[in-house]
Amino acid sequence: MRERQGRIDDAIRLWQKVYAMRTPSEAELAQLIFASGLSTAESVTALSGRGVGMDVVKNEISAIGGRIDIVSTRGQGTAFTIYLPLTLAVTQAVLVRAGNALFAVSSAMVEQVMRMKTDGMTSLYAAKSVEFQGRAYPLHYLQNLLGASGAAEIQTYNSVLLLRSGVQRIALHVDELVSNQEIVVKNVGLQIARVPGVGGATVLADGSIVLIINPVALAARVRTSAARLGATMVVKLGATAALAAQGIDTTAGATHAGQVVMVVDDSLTVRKITSRLLEREGYTVLTAKDGVDALEQMRETLPGVMLVDIEMPRMDGFDLTRTVRGDPRTQAIPIIIISSRTADKHRNQAVALGVNAFLGKPYQESELLQHVAKYLAA
Repeated sequence: MRERQGRIDDAIRLWQKVYAMRTPSEAELAQLIFASGLSTAESVTALSGRGVGMDVVKNEISAIGGRIDIVSTRGQGTAFTIYLPLTLAVTQAVLVRAGNALFAVSSAMVEQVMRMKTDGMTSLYAAKSVEFQGRAYPLHYLQNLLGASGAAEIQTYNSVLLLRSGVQRIALHVDELVSNQEIVVKNVGLQIARVPGVGGATVLADGSIVLIINPVALAARVRTSAARLGATMVVKLGATAALAAQGIDTTAGATHAGQVVMVVDDSLTVRKITSRLLEREGYTVLTAKDGVDALEQMRETLPGVMLVDIEMPRMDGFDLTRTVRGDPRTQAIPIIIISSRTADKHRNQAVALGVNAFLGKPYQESELLQHVAKYLAA
């Protein structure tokens, strides 16, 4: 008891010294409980009484722009009021699994949850839609909406969510319906905020970060992309027919993916900026976050040109170049290094590995486009 009172007296004397011996108010004294190492406990155990806890609470709240106030009345009790910024919101969400990843979908979008057996699920995919209360819900597989390829994984029991956003409705087939819980919505960075269908993120109790998605918006984006692809195919078919009518052979190189450019960089910002530049010029762009990711994608699609950074996790640009040049299937693909490492030793090593061009960061857009066009034409 004497030790506890001594610690409190020491804290008060320190406060008076800092604030020119002014007697602190009750509210100011109450703020001392947020001081690290200050404890009012009569005894100390291995888990409590060491003055650690309330300081962590205040630091976490301050980190997100909030504050915590204390109102204490002797003999009655103490009230803690936590103020959080308006950028945070609490809502109900449904946690779903797509592959090995978890995603959150706002419960306000969910009109109905269906459990389908294998036969019923197969019939729904055959019809490509779900009928419910006189309305048709186009059927989508969540992994496909997120960019994965391949057929849906139909299990013994399958979860299908009927979703509505505005006037649009879809039926969403998920790998697993995990739970329905209250979540805190947090804003995401500018890079992710621009991605269609991503409304924010949340942190679960185990510390894992989960994106909050709008599958209806993702489905609308897929439909728009399919419509653009169809229009492009019509134009290409028309051009092919015109060339054939002039007696020009259109079969040579017809299967060569000459207009595909792969951007390999661990920086999401660089990948987005470079992709947008190339897409504006009419190229099809593949992006990879490192050499391993690039090689996995090249099993299905061979790019016409590769834009490669040097410093990347798992496999850097030099190792990727060495692997590409050592494979007869990929050794002829032109490689352009784009890196902030512009010393002579890096340039010499790139030339020794067979790199076609070396550009420094930041690169000149006109120079990059000139190199891309030259190597695609070759």
